[in-house]
Amino acid sequence: MIEANVDVRTTDGYLLRVFVIGFTKRQPNQVKKTSYAQYMQSKRIRKVMTDIIQDMVQCKELKDVVRDLIPDSFATEIEKACHWIYPLHDVMVRKVKVLKKPKFDLGKLMDLYGETNDTTTTIRAPTDEPMR
Repeated sequence: MIEANVDVRTTDGYLLRVFVIGFTKRQPNQVKKTSYAQYMQSKRIRKVMTDIIQDMVQCKELKDVVRDLIPDSFATEIEKACHWIYPLHDVMVRKVKVLKKPKFDLGKLMDLYGETNDTTTTIRAPTDEPMR
């Protein structure tokens, strides 16, 4: 089992901490139940995991990152890239934490969800008459 985590900022200003986990794969015709990677192999795999996550998240907005997390495209990229170091299986993004959110911008929110509506409704002030 090899775990890695990386802090990365998206293009729209969110700071995310992404946790990735991968399991070492048994060789074909292997009798032993366990298969362990050596320390330097684990270290190199961890480095590849963090590099791939940084490259794939830094150039996208948060909604695009979430869209890519659903089909698990990060995991397939990591599995392909780490295969030559040590074969992995069941690679997945275990958790994503939002560490910092960008400052709230009402103008950007209104641009995102369409035009502003200029029609206003008048609300009468409550009177001091008792309710019946």
